[in-house]
Amino acid sequence: MTFGKELIQSAHEALAIAEGTLEPGAVYVPETIDVAAIRKRQNLSQAKFAERYGLPPGTIKDWEQKRRQPDRAAILFLKVIEQAPDMVARAIRA
Repeated sequence: MTFGKELIQSAHEALAIAEGTLEPGAVYVPETIDVAAIRKRQNLSQAKFAERYGLPPGTIKDWEQKRRQPDRAAILFLKVIEQAPDMVARAIRA
């Protein structure tokens, strides 16, 4: 099958899924993390949390207000912060 035909077939499948006449083959559910909870457990403002871990303050705000989602690398970084906040802060200062 040529690329053009595959693209048209995919468009038809997408339309059928949107109309509810076809079930999707798989559903991707992105991993989430509660940034606000991690920050609040450390008793830090958004600005202080961002400063401590070398992140832009606007990014923290966007994550907490669900305007953006952390990518996979950021989620992993936040999990490390959650488990070992002092060690991460020391490593960043070093």
